[in-house]
Order: sequence, then structure tokens, then C-alpha cells
Amino acid sequence: MGKPNQNWLYLLLLVLSGEAIFILPFVLTRIFRPTVMDAFELSNVELGLCFSIYGIVAMISYLLGGPLADKYAPRKLIAMALWLTALGGLVYAQFPQLWVLQIVYGWWGFTTIFLFWAPMIKATRVWGGATLQGRAFSFLDGGRGLTGALFGLLGVLIFSVMLPGSPEDIGPMVKKKAFAQVIYTTSFLISIIGVLVWRYMKHITIEEEKTQEKIKWIEIKQLLRLRSVWLLMVIICCGYVGYKITDVISLYAEEVMGQNQVESAKTGTFLQFLRPITGIALGVFADRFKLTKILILGFAVCVIGGLLFASGLVVANKTILFFMAVFTVGIGVYACRALYFSILRLGNIPLALTGTAVGLISLVGYTPDIFAGPLYGYFLDTYPGIKGHQIVFMMLSLFSLTGGLAAYLYDSKYAKLR
Repeated sequence: MGKPNQNWLYLLLLVLSGEAIFILPFVLTRIFRPTVMDAFELSNVELGLCFSIYGIVAMISYLLGGPLADKYAPRKLIAMALWLTALGGLVYAQFPQLWVLQIVYGWWGFTTIFLFWAPMIKATRVWGGATLQGRAFSFLDGGRGLTGALFGLLGVLIFSVMLPGSPEDIGPMVKKKAFAQVIYTTSFLISIIGVLVWRYMKHITIEEEKTQEKIKWIEIKQLLRLRSVWLLMVIICCGYVGYKITDVISLYAEEVMGQNQVESAKTGTFLQFLRPITGIALGVFADRFKLTKILILGFAVCVIGGLLFASGLVVANKTILFFMAVFTVGIGVYACRALYFSILRLGNIPLALTGTAVGLISLVGYTPDIFAGPLYGYFLDTYPGIKGHQIVFMMLSLFSLTGGLAAYLYDSKYAKLR
């Protein structure tokens, strides 16, 4: 893989689709968690179980969808994934019973991963070439973060406009109707992005976007013999535990800091805007440094942010400290997320097997989709108030410490290949 394939329209379409597809299952809950729990009448554990069902379907989809990305070009897979995800949003907007909601999350586990995930990662790796992997993945994640933040900002605006008065004085049915409008608008925009991908990605050619007719078992064994594959599994798992922590920030804002549902949604949106800031900054500077070193630093920042929240010092009368802690966690988590796939090339993973490698790595790396939600929910429900949040954020620090160690081992073995 030689020069980078700097087709910016191609990257823009990847950015838009790469975040739009996750708005319904994840971003809206991250920003509107208290509202979601009230509207669907869910406990933290029940919401966590929905994420677990998503994660179980996603695990199977990572494994089966990876080779699909090495066989077919991305345009049709990505567009179809967006449309099918938006279709699930129409059911979601009806505020169904828990068992139906769990089916919807399982559906999203299929649409967002089987058809979409590996094609996006492979296309980004090809776009970055041999020299700009940091830029490619940082711009991808930063752009996705900006897309998610803008979706969140639009959602907060719609939600606020649809409420006729102060959130504290409005009944649950009015809030439900307001949130339904957020879901419908989101689903419509996701469908439009699918049309753009279908219409315009076909006119874009990326050099070296090679596909294979069939992935052989010997090639899978070749990947499993690589130490880099196993280290990436650990790095991504630990980094993704941190990313899942961002789901509870808006809940912390309401339960511990005393914010109402609109204010806590604004806090969630503030957190979303840290992602593009981090990603774009890394996109400009990352390739001037060792990507593995920056990844280690990102995990170190996550440890510090987790300890700040776990200390019990971030309480209602410490607003500045709260936003400092949110900023620290956000910068650390988003730095890790932006960079962990950028070190694929360093690990001697063949380009032609990128999709399969991503599927194998993700099979372990994204297991937090299964266990993190229920685990966080258990601690938050069992230990109401700040105590449950302290336990959750201590988990962030412990996983980040483990991820930092794995990144150090990766750096020791592969960074010389930069």
C-alpha cells in the first residue's frame, strides 16, 4: 500500500454514514439517557440488557461480516445498512414494550455491523495509504464525532422546542411526543445519507481497494498467528469500555449534579463535541509522532479522568470540576477511539485481509457491547446516587490501565516499523 488515496468526498461519505448509522442505537441514548429511561419505563439494567442483545448479534456479525468486506465494494453494503437501520427507528419511535425493544436492538446489531463496520474500516485504511493512517482514522473518528454532535444538537433543539414549558413541569406523555419527533427526524436523515452514499460513492474509485472471492481458513489462521491481532483485541476492548462510559455522563449530570433533562442532554452534547475536536487535532498532528505513543498517552488520560469521578469530589456544588472531569474523560476516550485502528498497518496485517482481520479483532474488542451495559446498570441501580457512578468510573481507570499496558507492548514490538 503506497500513496494515500486522498479523495475527500469518499472520506466525507464515510464520515457521515459512519456516525449516522449509530445515532439511533447509541447516540440518542447517550445524550437523552434520562429521557429514554422515562419514555420506555426502563431501569438501568433493562436498558443495559438491550445493549447486550445488540452486542450478541454484533459479535456474530463481526465474524461473518468481516469476510463480506473483503469480497464486495462498500457502496451497496453501506447504503443498505443505513436504510435498514432507519427502518428500525420507525419501530423505536412507537415506544414498544421491552421485548420488542430488545428485538429492535438485535436488528440494529445486524444492520450496523454485518453490513457496515468492516467495509468502513477497510475503506479508511485504504484511504490513508502507507503514511497517513493516523490522519485517516483520526479524521474519520473526529468527523463522525462532529456528525454525532450535530445530530445531538439538532435533537436537543427539537426536544426543547416541542416542550411548551420547563421540563420539571411537563408530564411524561408530552416528553414522549417530543422525543418521538427526535427519533423520526433522525431516521429520515439517516435514510437521506444512505441515498447520498448510493448515488455518489459509485463515481469514486479508490486505488488498491482489492476484493477477494473467498476467504480461506488458512488465511484466518495466518491472522490468528499474529501477535498484533491479539494485542489489538485487548487495546480495543479496553478503549471501548471507556467509550461506553460516555453513555452515563448525562445520567451523572442529572442524578449527581442536579441537572434537569434538557440540561443533562446539553451536557451529553458537550461531550459529543469533544470527539471531533480530539479527532481533528489528532488528524493534523498524529502522523508526526508515533501513533502507539499517543495511544498510550490517551489511556493514561482516561485513568486520570476515571479517578477524578471515582474520588467522589465531583458533586453538585463543583460544576467547574465536573466539566473538567468530563473534558478529561472525553479527550482520553476519544483519543484512544480515534487511533486504535490506525495501528493496523504497523502489525503486519495484509491489506487484502483487512476486513477479515477487523472482524476477528472486533469479535473480542467489542465485547463491552455485551457486558458493559448490564454491568454499569447493575451498579447504578444497586448503589443509587454517586456511589454507583464511582464504581463505574473506577472500572474505567482499571480497564484503561490494562489497555495502556497492551498499547505499550504493541509499541515495543511494532513501533519500529513506522
